[in-house]
Amino acid sequence: MPKKVKPTENGKEEGPVPSKQVKVEAVGGASTLNFDSPGSLFKSLISPIKTETFFKEFWEKKPLLIQRDDPALATYYQSLFRLADLKSLCSQGLYYGRDVNVCRSVSGKKKVLNKDGKVHFLQLRKDFDQKRATIQFHQPQRFKDELWRVQEKLECYFGSLVGSNVYITPAGSQGLPPHYDDVEVFILQLEGEKHWRLYPPTVALACEYSVEYEARLGAPTHEFMLKPGDLLYFPRGTIHQADTPPGLAHSTHVTISTYQNNSWGDFLLDTISGLVFDTAKEDVELRSGIPRQLLMQVETSGVATRLSSFLRTLADRLEGTKELLSSDMKKDFVIHRLPPYYVGDGTELSTPGGVLPRLHSTVRLQFRDHIILTVGPDQNRSDEAQEKMVYIYHSLKNRRHTHMMGNEETESHGLRFPFSHVDALKQIWNSSAISVKDLKLTTDEEKENLDEENQLFSSH
Repeated sequence: MPKKVKPTENGKEEGPVPSKQVKVEAVGGASTLNFDSPGSLFKSLISPIKTETFFKEFWEKKPLLIQRDDPALATYYQSLFRLADLKSLCSQGLYYGRDVNVCRSVSGKKKVLNKDGKVHFLQLRKDFDQKRATIQFHQPQRFKDELWRVQEKLECYFGSLVGSNVYITPAGSQGLPPHYDDVEVFILQLEGEKHWRLYPPTVALACEYSVEYEARLGAPTHEFMLKPGDLLYFPRGTIHQADTPPGLAHSTHVTISTYQNNSWGDFLLDTISGLVFDTAKEDVELRSGIPRQLLMQVETSGVATRLSSFLRTLADRLEGTKELLSSDMKKDFVIHRLPPYYVGDGTELSTPGGVLPRLHSTVRLQFRDHIILTVGPDQNRSDEAQEKMVYIYHSLKNRRHTHMMGNEETESHGLRFPFSHVDALKQIWNSSAISVKDLKLTTDEEKENLDEENQLFSSH
């Protein structure tokens, strides 16, 4: 552990701060990132901590600090994003608010110093040098290839969107006031050093962002310096603040975040509508009308009892359900996630290749980590006789430059099949390769025409 230093009001440093009752979990060790698979990437990211240990002891529970004295890894981290990158990035057409925020924490409040319109590097550098403002760069994986490579693998690993922000803070300054977030956070220190203070959550596993007044925080439970090559993790809801101490070079770190709106509560809300829809088809009680003027009443005595009865019916049905209907979460994830990382123009991802499968062929699923299979109503029909269809959505044609930008238009890409094909598709999904003749379909023609577009399955 480096010594703990506490800035005073005049900007100078005092001596070591007494150890807190709760010490940060810190480990040392070298690490190089391994991109062989999503699992190997995450394993190398948190090395030397074991993956099983991380999820058992730290994930959603408490912070983890990994300090490394590894010049090679520090150099790699610095390549992810540097202050010097801003000049060339500004020439690509960045805008305040959308791509860049200029801000500073003043008296416990966030002061935004954005100009209007397009970002000009000279003005940005002036605010950084003279106003001691932090530059917050939104979603740098849109522009920086290696961050794309890292975050694409992490999206495969977590099965959740993974965003990022870069924070560049001059010496003697702090960009954001104490706050907590609604995401799981991994911080990689890229340039310089940053002084961090963490505080216990007021809302465990928070589902929204909130600023906290420093007067109510008390003493930090964790306090330390991050240096290039170091990694910090903390769960959503953890209150935190960070500053670049006076007398040092500027600090650059990237915050990689995941698991926003990805709780059991979110999944329940996502699946319940499909469950109610299917149950109402068979249960006349669910189709019967609510009492007259119910929506006009202030008190609705007896309604909770009736709803509780319906929920028990749904729970009983849920016990025997193998295929949960995900209305939005699955589709939203695959529509908004990064495309696979590639070198070149990406034509190898979107150009059909190979030969159409025949009965003697074997088939396998390509790009498994970028595909989801889900069941839902036929989206091409609006009548009450909607039949279930099987949908396979993929992210091969997603646009990297709109990733995590919220209001950017997106579209889904994939294939749809009759529900009668679900068992055959599951066979392909669950096997490394399978013979076409062994697919659970009625006719040989159906088996050979399963992948007419020859996009997602390869045959041998």
